[in-house]
Amino acid sequence: MPEKLVNEIPADLRRLYTKAGEAAQRENPDYAIALFCQILEKEPAFFDCRRALRIEQAKKGSTVHAGFFRKLVSNTGSSPQIVKAKMAMSHDPAEAMAIAEQILNTDATNSIAHRIIVDAARAMELPQTAAMSLEIMSRNSPKDKALLIEFAELAAQIGGDFAAAASAALDNLARTAGFDPDLAQAQKNLSARTTMDEGGYSKLEGGEGSYRDILRNKEEAVTLEQAQRVQQTEDTTARLIKEYEARLVAEPDNTKMIRSLAELHAEKKDFDRALELYARIKNSTNSSADSALDRVIADTTVKKMEYQLAQLNPFAPDHAEQAARLQAAMAEFKLAECKQRSENYPTDLGIRFELGQLYFETGKIAEAIAEFQKAQQNPHKRIAAMSYLAQCFAKRGMNDSAVRTLQNAIKEKPAFDDEKKDLIYNLGCVLEKMGKKAEAIEQFLQIYESDVSYRDVAAKVDAHYASQ
Repeated sequence: MPEKLVNEIPADLRRLYTKAGEAAQRENPDYAIALFCQILEKEPAFFDCRRALRIEQAKKGSTVHAGFFRKLVSNTGSSPQIVKAKMAMSHDPAEAMAIAEQILNTDATNSIAHRIIVDAARAMELPQTAAMSLEIMSRNSPKDKALLIEFAELAAQIGGDFAAAASAALDNLARTAGFDPDLAQAQKNLSARTTMDEGGYSKLEGGEGSYRDILRNKEEAVTLEQAQRVQQTEDTTARLIKEYEARLVAEPDNTKMIRSLAELHAEKKDFDRALELYARIKNSTNSSADSALDRVIADTTVKKMEYQLAQLNPFAPDHAEQAARLQAAMAEFKLAECKQRSENYPTDLGIRFELGQLYFETGKIAEAIAEFQKAQQNPHKRIAAMSYLAQCFAKRGMNDSAVRTLQNAIKEKPAFDDEKKDLIYNLGCVLEKMGKKAEAIEQFLQIYESDVSYRDVAAKVDAHYASQ
């Protein structure tokens, strides 16, 4: 799960992020923290949001102090939230991270909570999130040699401000502790690894490159490396666009290069040029029938609309009306475009599933049922389609059909993963709606016995036994 930038999260969460930022500016940390946490529960990889949350947690911590006994309990790992977070770590690191954030909301420097964040972030492959907590822990424990070395090792992989902070922390400890071979080696490794990463030498360690590649013409090597990076700087992107646009004159039929150029323009938010280039590929003889290309064109158009939505002035008197119009236009486009793709590629059951989701989201339940019934013939979408079908039946009051569909889906799902828990939970809710409380609680108990923190099953089970 790579960490995400603000333009990579859904538009509704971007608006919520803006709202949280405004609350922070108005010195309302409690409200800002609540909004930031709400966003991170849905997008735990949104690093800028987590960094903003850390700032607000620190602000709140400077004015609200937990009692001595409470801090003592939380920092020894015996608090209920700490125990719950540790239990969640084995099966759901994201949940463990969310619980740890709740602890940090009232105790911003809690070392055990930050350790949980670090471990969960490593499990979810979120290195910057882990490094941020390690940096805070290092500031709180500047003489903890093992902790500083751990921070330095991760910071060397990330670079930037984290590498500078880790280097400063090592230097400070080295000055007060005197010569220490471990610290000296850590300092040397941090410096060497940063140099290797900047020069491209780290690829040699994994057997992905050669010294011949490094010794090649420097300008060419830099160009190739920059072209392959997932996230490019604005200057590099602009230069690559200029190079590819020049090549386009000499290579007008190079569809691979044209697609790369379109992607670069989309990164620069020049969506019109990107769509123009995708259309050029679409109109070529070999690409006239390409469902993947059609999907890219649709996604780029949606990104353009989301960008327009994000650019609206939130303080404009008609902001709500403008946003509503754009959101309605986006929903209309997504549905119409998906319908067109389903007609162009009638045997693609993945598109049928996507169309069913859009119908479901817009409240067109009858149409959604028809699409999900077709989509369930796709073995990769079968269980998900059956789950949606059951929800459609329940919305129409066809509870018996919903129960049968969920029961069939559960039988076909051997692994007791989150998808199966979702099916069992929904079955319990439908049975509860039908007044079959005993049968409903049986479903909730199945989940409770293996995952007490799943949704609100604990509350449902506790309420059941409290009523006995």
